[in-house]
Amino acid sequence: MHGTIGDSKSRVRPRVVIVGAGFGGLNAALALKRAPVDIVLIDRRNYHLFQPLLYQVATAGLSPAQIAIPIRRIVARQRNVTVLLDKVTDVDLDAREIVTVRRRLSYDYLILATGARHAYFGHDEWEAFAPGLKKIDEATEIRRRLLLAFERAEVTEDEQERRRLLTFAVIGGGPTGVEMAGAIAELAKKAIIRDFRNIDPASARIVLVEAGPRILPAFPSRLSASAEDQLARLGVTVMTGKAVTDCDAGGITLGEDGRIDSATIVWAAGVMASPAAKWLKTPSDKAGRALIDATLNMPGRLDVFVVGDTASVVDATGRPVPGVAPAAKQMGRHVAKSILCRLRGEAPKNFVYRDYGNLATIGRKSAVADIGRLALTGLLAWLLWSLAHVWFLVGFRNRLAVFMDWIWSYVTYQRGARLITGSEN
Repeated sequence: MHGTIGDSKSRVRPRVVIVGAGFGGLNAALALKRAPVDIVLIDRRNYHLFQPLLYQVATAGLSPAQIAIPIRRIVARQRNVTVLLDKVTDVDLDAREIVTVRRRLSYDYLILATGARHAYFGHDEWEAFAPGLKKIDEATEIRRRLLLAFERAEVTEDEQERRRLLTFAVIGGGPTGVEMAGAIAELAKKAIIRDFRNIDPASARIVLVEAGPRILPAFPSRLSASAEDQLARLGVTVMTGKAVTDCDAGGITLGEDGRIDSATIVWAAGVMASPAAKWLKTPSDKAGRALIDATLNMPGRLDVFVVGDTASVVDATGRPVPGVAPAAKQMGRHVAKSILCRLRGEAPKNFVYRDYGNLATIGRKSAVADIGRLALTGLLAWLLWSLAHVWFLVGFRNRLAVFMDWIWSYVTYQRGARLITGSEN
């Protein structure tokens, strides 16, 4: 019976074990829909998450259910897939087994697509004060802190504390940091402008701190400058060339450049790969990503593939493959094709990344887009960003819900998910 879990002696068809149901793992599973294999798809959570829109959950623009969909629903009609809610802790290459908290599971082919987590550059204690944005729980926690800051500013009689509560610091000037800063500015200066009586939300100070010389370093310098101008028009203060040297409950310290008192800090400054490279006992780069070959295999292991943010690879054209969603999707599909080639006794091709460009939104009608020789800013870039992100969402219901919410927000400036959840302490 397809989809059952048995030992290697009871299996008839090759088993493909996929660890991680993000963009890479999920696309690998879907691409093997008609393959003569049995797939076991393992994830610690029961849903696939569209991470690029997490910042909108964090700023009350969308609810979590609009950017996540149960994994079982996605593959419900795919009879060769078994989904397991489990956590992988190790890989036994000699026995060709993965080790989870509940079992050992043998494989014929293994695809590791376990993603990345936040990197605090040796200061993990900062995480309590500056949560990142990789999970739904983190997004709802940031939303709670944002909304509580306004509520507490409304009731405090201490002017200095009020200024601290209405100061929001975003650390990291990549796409996530830029989008987060712009969204906080729109929340404060547009969406809740009339909701309070004792404070003026528009007086909120939003600071975007980047250690490098400019924000959006992966974009052309002209687009980085345009993004900074668009942020300035929203009232965001951009500070480049400023490295955070300390972070605590009261705010952030920028070394000799002084201190910013802030009650709400968001971390968007760096990522570290999952421990997959340690499981494989294979070399990794500085971010912990496994160094793999151009076929996306672990060197010397034709049965082990690594994709997405877990992988450090240079494609067949000599370009480093970036850790973005389109790359992970392409890698997942490529690995599926490679497995089919090996089942037919053919040699798989090297992976070639197709770069469809970079997009970053700043706010309503504000964005930048770098697509080949085409560089767009403002409304056109924002429309392109919106269409691309709706298209990449999994499930028609989510696409429709997000599209309708964006239209409503565009017309009314309202945010429909302004819920303070969790503990208020």
